[in-house]
Amino acid sequence: MTDTMKCPACSSEHAYQDRDLWVCPECGHEWSGTADAAADTAQDAGVRDANGNVLADGDSVIVIKDLKIKGSSSVVKGGTKVRNIRLQDASDGHNIACKIDGIGAMNLKSEFVRKA
Repeated sequence: MTDTMKCPACSSEHAYQDRDLWVCPECGHEWSGTADAAADTAQDAGVRDANGNVLADGDSVIVIKDLKIKGSSSVVKGGTKVRNIRLQDASDGHNIACKIDGIGAMNLKSEFVRKA
């Protein structure tokens, strides 16, 4: 393999070609060798919901599973609609700030919601 290609997701140098795709054994990312690398990185930009839709401030989302509230016996039920979300940069993964009726202000992870 004289033609080495780095993984656009994790920058690993151990990527290999499998027919028309390049595969990274470290992170499992697959990409087309003919596709532009800038298009792949542009797709990763922004906060995405569980289905891969890009979220923006002011969107409405639906919680997809029951979520226990830390330090409380309350639960946010799956199917709960949350309006007017705010996106935030959070190191713990809670990248959505919102208010839920009956519960109050809280932070959610985008992997547990889908765009309404």
